Amino acid sequence: SAKMEGVIDLAEEVFHMPVRLGVPQGVSGLVDVVRNPIYATGVGLLLFAHQCRRSGGLDVRADGGFNCVLRRMKSWFQGNF
Repeated sequence: SAKMEGVIDLAEEVFHMPVRLGVPQGVSGLVDVVRNPIYATGVGLLLFAHQCRRSGGLDVRADGGFNCVLRRMKSWFQGNF
């Protein structure tokens, strides 16, 4: 949907803020394949999970929470609102 005609203008109108088309960056291997907006969400989620796992902040046990996810969401909300 990111590559649909007029979607950026529509998003700017809806969110009342600047919008840009996301393209995966900071990846190695198959760069020519994944450097495309259609893969931005998937690549971003994989990079996020990798970063959280390295920092020990991603707890995926059934009885645990997603500490890293919650911290990042809290930080995002504090920075944007």
